[in-house]
Amino acid sequence: MRIVSLLPSATEIVCALGYESSLVGRSHECDFPAGIERLPVCTESKVHGALTSEEIHARVGAILEHDISVYRVDAELLRELEPTHIVTQVQCDVCAVSLRDVEAAIADWTGLAAPRIVPLNPQSLEDVFADIARTARALGDDDAGAALVGRMRDAMDAIADTAAGAYDKPRVATIEWLAPLMSAGNWAPELVHLAGGIDVLGEAGKHSAWMQWEQLEAADPDLLVIFPCGFGLREVERDLHHLTRRAEWPRLRAVRNGDVFLIDGNQYLNRPGPRLVESLEIFAEIFHPDRFAFGHEGKGWVQWRD
Repeated sequence: MRIVSLLPSATEIVCALGYESSLVGRSHECDFPAGIERLPVCTESKVHGALTSEEIHARVGAILEHDISVYRVDAELLRELEPTHIVTQVQCDVCAVSLRDVEAAIADWTGLAAPRIVPLNPQSLEDVFADIARTARALGDDDAGAALVGRMRDAMDAIADTAAGAYDKPRVATIEWLAPLMSAGNWAPELVHLAGGIDVLGEAGKHSAWMQWEQLEAADPDLLVIFPCGFGLREVERDLHHLTRRAEWPRLRAVRNGDVFLIDGNQYLNRPGPRLVESLEIFAEIFHPDRFAFGHEGKGWVQWRD
């Protein structure tokens, strides 16, 4: 078996299922678990450089005006790797290489057996579990998929049970992009609920949505949790001025009370795979520090200080 993963969360799923040694190629964004960087890189982004939130948004928009994809797939390298399986996604053409990109890359292969394409499409937490099971089934190992999903469910249920006993449930706004402003959807509102919070803007199972500052100010959350898609903590801190310079910022309850938190979304919440358990742990630590201490503070998240 020879697997190429073109999505960071898919790489993590394949490895958690026990098939890391079968991986022969990866995307340019796949960087976990440690050591995966040794694999050949089969993709690249058309958006280059250390760009701010506004610059990335503008560049992506300009590309999509004239092209159908933000990414390139190295079709020649892909053919040389002779994969039996290619794992990709169909959820978001902006976030990662899509099914369409992969199909185009292998469309003219001759003299070589076509690989099995495994498309992932997570919109909710249950979809993530289904994608894990689908990947395991494609690899011929249903048992590994069931075991991994079982471990994730057990860990999440244990956190939810503890969080359910909390007296106060904070009203939480989750921010997945800074300029323009976007609230986190998909599995994020479910994780907020499991961690003992109330999501005041996001809708579970629906795509993350653009919003106006008036909506955020009207919601006036107790906690503001910020994890822009693809950004680590350094990038979040670098671009936070897109929020802090706004006239509405100091009027928010969460800002006045110092309850603003930054999360490494790139490594956690933006990756619908096994580490959503750790993402839930991070939410739990932030929402109920008197009940949870998993040790993620300072590495996976920090509290914003003015």
